[in-house]
Amino acid sequence: MKKTINDRHIQVMKRILLSILASCSLLANAETWSLEKCIDYAIENNITVKLRRADVNSSELDVTDAKSRYLPTVSANVSQSWSLGRGLTAENTYADRNTSNLQWGASLNLPLFSGLSTTRRIKLANANLSTVMEQYEAAKDDITLNVIGAYLQVLYCKELNDVAMYQVDLSKHELESRNALLEAGKIPEIDMLEAKSQLAQDEMNLSQTANDVALALVDLSQLLELGTIENFDIEPLSDNELMIMSPDAVYDAALQHNHSLVAARKNITAADRNIELAHSGYLPTLSFNAGVGSSYYRISDTKNPSFGKQMKNNYSTYFGFSLNIPIFDALSTRNSVRRAKVQKVTAMLNYDDARQRVFKAIQQAYYQADGAQNKLKASLTADETANAAFKAMQEKYNLGRATPTEYEQSKARALKATADRIQARYELILRTRILAFYAKQ
Repeated sequence: MKKTINDRHIQVMKRILLSILASCSLLANAETWSLEKCIDYAIENNITVKLRRADVNSSELDVTDAKSRYLPTVSANVSQSWSLGRGLTAENTYADRNTSNLQWGASLNLPLFSGLSTTRRIKLANANLSTVMEQYEAAKDDITLNVIGAYLQVLYCKELNDVAMYQVDLSKHELESRNALLEAGKIPEIDMLEAKSQLAQDEMNLSQTANDVALALVDLSQLLELGTIENFDIEPLSDNELMIMSPDAVYDAALQHNHSLVAARKNITAADRNIELAHSGYLPTLSFNAGVGSSYYRISDTKNPSFGKQMKNNYSTYFGFSLNIPIFDALSTRNSVRRAKVQKVTAMLNYDDARQRVFKAIQQAYYQADGAQNKLKASLTADETANAAFKAMQEKYNLGRATPTEYEQSKARALKATADRIQARYELILRTRILAFYAKQ
């Protein structure tokens, strides 16, 4: 019976150790990345940030397109036509004849006054460009916050993995001690079986924490668009804890510098420019037009002047001015103005929504940081007390004055206290970094 239990325990340990080695092999000989390197790489390679960069490029082209409306347009045309069968002659009679006609021309159109639409379109394009650039910076801010959170999650999982490894070492040591006591006949076999069971549980927990580290690295690598965590690991933070800033001070700074809020404000400015552009439909437009052209006409069974002579004789030029005064455009301009005003209302509501979201994020980060700080202070004392109690329990158990159940319960309390301290510490780090991020210029 004893041999069967031992064999089964050995098989379980082998499977667990293989799982741990599989997870840890991903981190072996890995290149360590700092938080700053992760943020820079994510900003450079993240698809969402690239999309916002493409939006900036598109808006820059819109500005160029708006400015090009000041330039004249020049076009050339050539046409060739044939007429076969009966046709009207110069004598006002019909006859069977074939004719061909070649015409060419070139024209120029120069806008002199476009009802201020060109000037206002340029202002709108520049306002949209400013908005899109701020949205691009806001996308970089979002990915930065996401990377910080994922980075700290990896460090948190690593510390829990270290605690789990320590627990496995303790359980192995305890198993060896109980084995010696069993051979000396000082404890019953059930105590030995309980020690083996506890070791198996601790090794399973170690396997889970090792897997959590790998999954956290996967989440971080996906933000960086790495695609794999092979040869990828991170460095510990040098400056872990930051000061908890006042939420009012952070919010005041965010109103001035946060790219999401600045983009929302600039979008209101763009809406004003769009209203001005819509009003341009009420104004007249004036343009200058000019052109040149000539033609060649040939009739079958008739003596026709030469090509060069016809081109010379038929050559013509023209120029003139064109004034367009809008009188009634089926309410198109009026509707465009009203639609632009609705867009401004939407832009203002979006700004209010953005302010509320930032205010909520700052308030939550502040109170979470404050709670984490208080929890950390309490957990430090609890951790110190629980581990001191566990050491005392170890000595008491080694002297035979405590049962295995009391020993394991004391160890579990020490483990929980350590885990609570680690969680509170990283919660505080994350929330203080979020507050500092919103407050920065």
